[in-house]
Amino acid sequence: MRAGPPVTGWLATIDPNSHWWWLVFAVILGIGEIVIPGIFLFWIAIAAAVTGLVTIALGIPLAAQIVLFAVLCLIATWLGRKWYADNPVASQDPLLNDRAARLIGEVLTVVEPIVDGHGRVRVGDGAWPCRGPDAALGARVRVTGADGASLLVEPA
Repeated sequence: MRAGPPVTGWLATIDPNSHWWWLVFAVILGIGEIVIPGIFLFWIAIAAAVTGLVTIALGIPLAAQIVLFAVLCLIATWLGRKWYADNPVASQDPLLNDRAARLIGEVLTVVEPIVDGHGRVRVGDGAWPCRGPDAALGARVRVTGADGASLLVEPA
């Protein structure tokens, strides 16, 4: 096997086993985590940074660096999952995206008579489907629950 042409210019200054590659990789993953948040790239970035620091300290060969990075990725990801399982993120407003659940307990006006258990009630400037006992147009009903997009109501 013949050697290729000699490397010249700035490429000649790059050591393929350099710790800098791991640290740059960690920074790129960190930027990726900021751009596409999901708390997964963060743990891999930590593994890359630790691999770079260990390479600085011990000067290990490339094969050992790759194995170390793979092991650290597994450990960091496992620790991250464990930490999030032990410290769940609690929403300040758990019903934020559940409008129907927010309406439970509200008294609303029937805008389409409830016949055979189905009708519509006024919610803000719109009308929502509802289910409950028969009620006349204009009757007041209390929301007791929700089933999909339908509100469950009873006489107020």
